[in-house]
Amino acid sequence: MAEKHKKKAIAKKRKAKKETSVKKTVIPSANLEHTTYESSHYIDTQKPVWNFSLLTEEEVRNFKNGTHVRLYKKFGAHAIHVNDKNGMYFCVWAPNATAVSVKGHFNNWQNDEYALFPRWDESGIWEGFIPGLGKGEAYKYNIVGYAKRRLDKGDPFANYWEKRPATASITWDLSYQWSDQAWMKKRKRKNSFEAPWSIYEVHLASWQRPDKNDAETFNTYEQIKNSLVPYVKKMGFTHVEFMPVMEHPYDGSWGYQCTGFFAATSRFGDPQGLMELINAFHHEDIGVILDWVPSHFPYDAHGLFMFDGAHTYEYDSRQKGYHPDWNSYIFNYQRGEVRSFLLSSAVFWFDVFHADGIRVDAVSSMLKLDYSRKEGEWEPNELGGNGNLEAISFIKDLNEVIYKNFPGVQTIAEEATDWPGVTKPIKEEGLGFGMKWMMGWMHDTLDYFKLDSLHRQFHQDKFTFSMMYFYHEKFMLPLSHDEVVHGKSPMLYKMPGDEWQQFANLRLLYTYMWAHPGARLLFMGNEFGQTNEWNYQSELQWDLLAFDAHHLLQNCVRDLNLLLQKEKALHGHQFEPENFQWVDLDHRQESVVSFLRKGKQQKDDLLIILNMTPVVRHDWEIEVQGKVFTTEIFNSDSNLYWGSGKVFNPEIRAEILDKNQKKYKMQVNLPPLAGIILK
Repeated sequence: MAEKHKKKAIAKKRKAKKETSVKKTVIPSANLEHTTYESSHYIDTQKPVWNFSLLTEEEVRNFKNGTHVRLYKKFGAHAIHVNDKNGMYFCVWAPNATAVSVKGHFNNWQNDEYALFPRWDESGIWEGFIPGLGKGEAYKYNIVGYAKRRLDKGDPFANYWEKRPATASITWDLSYQWSDQAWMKKRKRKNSFEAPWSIYEVHLASWQRPDKNDAETFNTYEQIKNSLVPYVKKMGFTHVEFMPVMEHPYDGSWGYQCTGFFAATSRFGDPQGLMELINAFHHEDIGVILDWVPSHFPYDAHGLFMFDGAHTYEYDSRQKGYHPDWNSYIFNYQRGEVRSFLLSSAVFWFDVFHADGIRVDAVSSMLKLDYSRKEGEWEPNELGGNGNLEAISFIKDLNEVIYKNFPGVQTIAEEATDWPGVTKPIKEEGLGFGMKWMMGWMHDTLDYFKLDSLHRQFHQDKFTFSMMYFYHEKFMLPLSHDEVVHGKSPMLYKMPGDEWQQFANLRLLYTYMWAHPGARLLFMGNEFGQTNEWNYQSELQWDLLAFDAHHLLQNCVRDLNLLLQKEKALHGHQFEPENFQWVDLDHRQESVVSFLRKGKQQKDDLLIILNMTPVVRHDWEIEVQGKVFTTEIFNSDSNLYWGSGKVFNPEIRAEILDKNQKKYKMQVNLPPLAGIILK
């Protein structure tokens, strides 16, 4: 009788094993160099989660020391093959937890059933392998944390999330067949300081929508690719910059309140959709810059805030850890694990998504302990100053890591103060960024152009001040999204005068901007004179292109971009003093300013003359040295751009003043509220 029961038990066990077995195929994963593993220690295969680890002791040490820059290869959820079983390996850091389990649709969101194992080394890392679990599963970590708080958290390392308002992470793989090898080989040249830089800043959700007035509708990455890539190419921009595409719960944050530091937002599709979009830009020789936010994160329940019931990712002091401007929380840059997390996030977008640069948001708030704080709301550092020493150290590490691992890219700082050495090398006590937004230029330029043209003669110093400090840093001139929201008015309506003068002033401003040394960035819609402030809930006013004034302004920006790429003097050695020279600043009353952009060869030099008033000036005399400028190659008053088209220079008269010194006097015609470029 006992023998009979024994045989039945064996048969039942074999049947159960057959029903739960998984095919012996390796699940592809872009996150891991190898996906097949044999256990080096005993695994209890009767448990729903196997006690299994991918992390080496060295990796754990580096993680704790803040020097692990590719955590995404091991942390998070990864499809692997262990002991003849396909499944998912999970790895999460929750140092204050007493229990961590994985829950999802696969177990009806029950707590504790799929419990992870804490590492023996007290690193605070929990991990385990769940056989049979595959791609596309929604999941969260259920964490019993500090003071027995039970929390449901998304995966900090998730590569894919549910579309908001849902908040679960999704198991995924990041395999993708890139075809941008030609771009990757030459991007070091394309992204160099000697290359032309004209960036089109884009908010992907509101560039175009399926329903232009419905904020709940989004184009897919594929649809965006089919319309945005040819548009940027046609307009002649050399780079595109995406406002944050990392996953974020609230549309109104524009992506700057990020919860998924390793995930492309699911609003437009899966991660491979963003890869395909970037790949398509690279095929058109256009670089892709991503906005990246290591300065703060929101307090959403599923995010990083109080991750395991305690201040794990953020400082535990409100004076240091809470951001009053954005009602968000500040990363604890002193903690090695947090530094490794952030460094890995930055590297991830270069490594996995082939980004050509990152624009680091809100750097000023990272650098200064007293940023947006009154006296008594902050504490000095150990040296008695206002610098956040560990944030400064982190920023230096960030730039060092990125330029070491990806030599053909750039990091760009949004830094609005006079902090010294933002773009100086780290070995020279700088922060090591490639470029910095020139916020002073932006404010001074807009203040100047807002003035009635009759009053500009009294404010010329504001217009010319940028060149007094331009060579202190490697600057990018930004006219970004921040300048056309929150009651600031669109670019067109910042300009004074009637409709014709507003368009003329805007063309003049753009001529000056493109002729000024440095890189430049223009927010979407500004290129055709949007008449509404930017609204993230609707698309751009594309219907305005039915009017000549707008589509011809668009043509003006296109031609400036093409001129920038064609003329070496406008981009070659643009960050070096010998590239620029004032020619005439002595006509304040007439508000006429002229300067040279100098090429490495004199034949490449360009003369730029800006007439800041609506007064036409025929036979304007100007003295130059070296060579006579004989050809007008650009005129912002052309009827091709909705200008008057009546004042131009088909022939330029010149006479010798001093033959030995090669000094000449030229006579040119200056159109109203316009800039001309002579060669």
